[in-house]
Amino acid sequence: MSSLVVAGTGIFLLFLGYVFYSRKVKDWIGLDDSQVTPAVEINDGVDYVPVKHWTILFGHHFASIAGAAPIIGPVIACLFWGWLPALVWIVVGGILFGAVHDFVALVLSLRHGGKSITTVTESVMGKTAKILFGTFALLALILVVAVFAAVAGKTLETTPEVVVPTFGLIFVALVVGILMYRVQLPVLLCSLIGVALLCGLIVAGYYLPVRLGVANPAKWWTVILLIYGMIASVTPVTLLLQPRDHLAGAVLYLGMFFGFFGLILTRPAMQAPAFISFATTKGWMWPMLLVTVACGALSGFHSLVSSGTTSKQVRRMSDARAIGYGAMILESALAVLAVVAVTAGLYWTSAPEGFEGLVFQDVFEKGGWIRAFGDGYGQLTKVFFGGLGVLLGVTMLKTFIMTTLDSATRITRYLCNELLGETLGIGPMKNKYVAVAFVGVCSGALALGNWRAIWPVFGAANQLVASLVLIVASVYLLMRKRNFVFTAVPAAIMLVTTIAALGYQVYNFSRAEEPNRLLAVVSVILICLALFLTYTALAAVAKLRKNDAVQEATDG
Repeated sequence: MSSLVVAGTGIFLLFLGYVFYSRKVKDWIGLDDSQVTPAVEINDGVDYVPVKHWTILFGHHFASIAGAAPIIGPVIACLFWGWLPALVWIVVGGILFGAVHDFVALVLSLRHGGKSITTVTESVMGKTAKILFGTFALLALILVVAVFAAVAGKTLETTPEVVVPTFGLIFVALVVGILMYRVQLPVLLCSLIGVALLCGLIVAGYYLPVRLGVANPAKWWTVILLIYGMIASVTPVTLLLQPRDHLAGAVLYLGMFFGFFGLILTRPAMQAPAFISFATTKGWMWPMLLVTVACGALSGFHSLVSSGTTSKQVRRMSDARAIGYGAMILESALAVLAVVAVTAGLYWTSAPEGFEGLVFQDVFEKGGWIRAFGDGYGQLTKVFFGGLGVLLGVTMLKTFIMTTLDSATRITRYLCNELLGETLGIGPMKNKYVAVAFVGVCSGALALGNWRAIWPVFGAANQLVASLVLIVASVYLLMRKRNFVFTAVPAAIMLVTTIAALGYQVYNFSRAEEPNRLLAVVSVILICLALFLTYTALAAVAKLRKNDAVQEATDG
């Protein structure tokens, strides 16, 4: 089958989802531009700052939520279950689950002073639910910061050509931020200047690879990245975060454009089978494929971005549709590109003479998912870039990872302030510098230690966050007598899916030749957390209906 047909169908359906379904979701939620956003109302010049134009915030949000997951998940799913199941879930999940989840999380935060989704949980389900949900989210974010720092550090070691553009982007962003907010140049002109400088950095990196002449350079890069994340998380968003992520978004847009344009010109056939098996070594297609694809269709981490950095920068309420729903649709489009890159750009099990190094399984085994995507993307874009395409693919991934590292560190600092400082009353944690130091120390201990020991449960834990956010949104909408079916149905499906995935993992962890009791216990704890918060939500609904019945009887 033609990869162009496969990708074109997926992109067209995603486009229809944004045009039509997002409009319905907007009506069901009820956006009103007469409401003042937290960024405009508070505007402290550091965290709460309205963006100059919504496209700047779109770049930040898209680059932050995308990370590496919409690539790694689909790549693994294609390898074990086939490209068709992965593509179906990316499209359906992106439109009906993921984009709705991101959109409502952003709107709920906008209506609660730009606070995190855990604070919204307190207003809907009580303080205990907030503490439990907030603690779980905090631990998950610390793990995210640790993993992205470790992965980025390893990438800088193995691909020294991306060092110059990775760190050079920081200085370019500072220049663009000054031009945009101090000099007041037009956004388009600032964007063109920034992209031109960044392109120069990419070329410079290709010819000037940077290697650290120390033992175990990956760990040194990890420490440097953690320090950078801590500093960046306390700087004013207009100084670094907004311009840097705007430029990062431009890199990603261009990367996706050339990837799809290369696909149109080369039109390779799908080399991998559409369907492999329902049951594989990675588990049954349901529930494990849904958990594996993760960010390409749905991710709980997105709600923490929506209610963390993004909600504090929205200028108008109506912008939430393009940013919240639209960015997730674009991320699903990126996942579609990842699918065709590794299943059409690479060969399956064997390759023709002269292309032996482009076999999907071999590339994945030797270089992992980063190399698999990079090589596949390089094949799609070699018509433009020749051998430079692989480097551009890796640079695009690296941009995602750096942006997510920065944003995740800032969001974790916010959550420390809200949960540990405000809710639990730990005085020092109200200070942003103390909070970010706490985040850096905890994340560093994991990044430089054995973070892989608990990473296998993150996929299911991430989906659990998403299902809980959809539950909170459903209760919130029900309390306000608004349509809640569009969030309640995905919430129920993902709750069952996540619990099933965790149960499957408990069985595997316990029955392995060397049982992993730690992960088995963590999975059981997550199941208990899901059940408790679900019970709390149902209790809140029952109380609401009881109060409504009493009110009707009184009125009668």
